Amino acid sequence: MKKSLLYLFMLVCSVSIFMSCSDDDDEVKYPIDTELAGGYVGNLSVNVDGNQMGTTENQKITISQSNKGTNQIALSLKNFTFLVNVGDIEVDPCTVKAIDGGYAFEGQQNLDLVQPLGNCPVSISGTVKGSNINIEIGVKVGALNQNVKATFVGRKLTGSESSEAKITSFIIDDEAVVEQPVINEEAGTIVFAVNEEVESLKFTPIIEISEGATITPASGLVQDFSNNKKVTYTVTAEDGTVKVYTAFVEGTRKVLKYSFEEWKEGSKNDELLPKDLWAGSAAGAGFLGGTLLRKETREDGTYAAKLITFEYPNEPSSLVPKITAGSIFIGKFDLASAFTDRLSCTKFGLDAETVGLGGKPLRFKGVYKYESGSNYLDASNHEDVKPVDIKDKGQIQAILYKVQTGEDGKEIVLTGHDVNTSELRVAVANIIVEDIKEYTPFNIEFEYLQEYDRNTKYKFAIVCSSSKDGDSFKGAGGSTLIVDEFEVICE
Repeated sequence: MKKSLLYLFMLVCSVSIFMSCSDDDDEVKYPIDTELAGGYVGNLSVNVDGNQMGTTENQKITISQSNKGTNQIALSLKNFTFLVNVGDIEVDPCTVKAIDGGYAFEGQQNLDLVQPLGNCPVSISGTVKGSNINIEIGVKVGALNQNVKATFVGRKLTGSESSEAKITSFIIDDEAVVEQPVINEEAGTIVFAVNEEVESLKFTPIIEISEGATITPASGLVQDFSNNKKVTYTVTAEDGTVKVYTAFVEGTRKVLKYSFEEWKEGSKNDELLPKDLWAGSAAGAGFLGGTLLRKETREDGTYAAKLITFEYPNEPSSLVPKITAGSIFIGKFDLASAFTDRLSCTKFGLDAETVGLGGKPLRFKGVYKYESGSNYLDASNHEDVKPVDIKDKGQIQAILYKVQTGEDGKEIVLTGHDVNTSELRVAVANIIVEDIKEYTPFNIEFEYLQEYDRNTKYKFAIVCSSSKDGDSFKGAGGSTLIVDEFEVICE
């Protein structure tokens, strides 16, 4: 009897120990949060009924701890596509088990996908070994009687990768592009405008993107934008985040080009031709012996206009100013007015049709370089000329203004008195230039002071001065402005 009790006691103890060990085994927890959870990026290949449908590079898949069990994960694949964009594939839970060198997982779930796919059984199986992951995804599409198999091969992200996927710069260095591409981040568009006279719309965009990101198609490849074609660019960040942009031609523009190739050379001042378009202050200062306008030969043999501020060497008077800025402008120079009202000599602007302006001006372009004189003078009062300790600056501007008849029945023409203040001005594109030794491009928008009306009659002027305050007889003798390659871009 005693022996039987002893055997019974030993049997109970052994069972208890066995049960205890079994409970301990059940409590083993895999380190999902530290070894499995995170983002994975790789290539996703899709096969439908044995037919290869293509590969998506830099696809991102996310693994996280499932809240449905200890050794279970939730797997998420965003924007899954094979024939259509299926949407998101999310299977939760997938059961995890340890294998040699890593972990294996599998799970299945019925998911409601986009129409016409409907409700589909989805199965997941995969392995994670170190930072490498392999996944098989099966989707049975009953509505289409198709079996879809997707294979994902990738690597685990460290967490330090950038998620920024942006095109930061998109430039097309081609004369046909009159408005450089504008990137709209929110809309994911890149739009630009071209010269209406251009036939070929094949361009080579130079693109800069977020650090560490990749782009398809690559920068520097020729793209065809003709016949309203759109080019899709896909930017992928280091962590697999994707941003898609669509680039296309938004419209065409009329381009007016103003050449400085025709000149009549003179002893002191050259004459810019054609005279029915261009005028300048040289005519007024020539009889004083001053040099205000010269033809400038560029390295390629073409010509530019060189404007020079003239300092009268003798005592000034009400008729002979101490400072006269070199200038050229679209309009007329009325020498007769010089003896009564010097600022009225400059008649700025010609009819828009005369200068070829066929629509609303949008941008004003060109190149310049500038060197200021050393002795700035305020000669606004000829009886009290004062030196001023400032640097001289030049000015280049384009003005569109309404045609209006004055009390004398004649059309009003803006002059040095009111070209910067008149209420007739509709649009202005203005740049103040400072010392720069090399030819420097400018490309500025017209600022509209009033609404543009296609049915209204306008005058248009381009006005350049080697001293921006020359209309007040202020500036530095020798200040030199050289201009070339003027263009006006019109709607």
